[in-house]
Amino acid sequence: MSADDILNRTQIDQQLRTLPHWRYRQGGLVTVYKLENGRAALDFIAAVGDLAEESNHHPDLDWRYNRVFLRLTSHDAGGEVTTRDISAAGAVSELADRLGAEVRPQEYRSFAIAADTKEPARISGIWKTALGYKEGRQGELVDPHGRGPNVWFQHTQSPAESRLHLDVYYPLSDIQHVVAAAAEAGASLDDAHAPSWTIATDADGNRICLCTEHPDSEDG
Repeated sequence: MSADDILNRTQIDQQLRTLPHWRYRQGGLVTVYKLENGRAALDFIAAVGDLAEESNHHPDLDWRYNRVFLRLTSHDAGGEVTTRDISAAGAVSELADRLGAEVRPQEYRSFAIAADTKEPARISGIWKTALGYKEGRQGELVDPHGRGPNVWFQHTQSPAESRLHLDVYYPLSDIQHVVAAAAEAGASLDDAHAPSWTIATDADGNRICLCTEHPDSEDG
């Protein structure tokens, strides 16, 4: 595959304007389709499989009763988004419309585990070994099979007492509602970097970063 086929973030955002079913999330294109029932979901999966075989480009796919979760990246390009993923997303969207699937990309939940540390290189190796992960394009650790959450190491000279936190990703259109709900549930908020991320801290000092697909966020 040519390096010219790999898309940067600006190009991905431009392409997504023509792909309303899809969102960019943690290095890939993602969406969710809701079908009438489990049988219809299986038929949809089989049809997606046929498309994948025809194009020799296969999405990561998760079936949950009447919902099908999809993620597209190009494994032969190191897990980057390429022109092949844009073509595949368009073909899947057409298929979903034809089969009457309801598109619900807001239901694609994704999160990463982050660890505060003064020396990322000193500790990342044991995590990589223990999890069986590989190093990603920005130094994060990623599951080679795309099943587990990414793990990344936040360099800081003053690690928080609670060194581990979650980065939870939401569509930009939903983030204000999520932040408001977290505040109502009792979280204290630091919105200095909103909308890219808002730090929600619980009563025990544990943190959750509520992140968006905003281009200024850490990885989209």
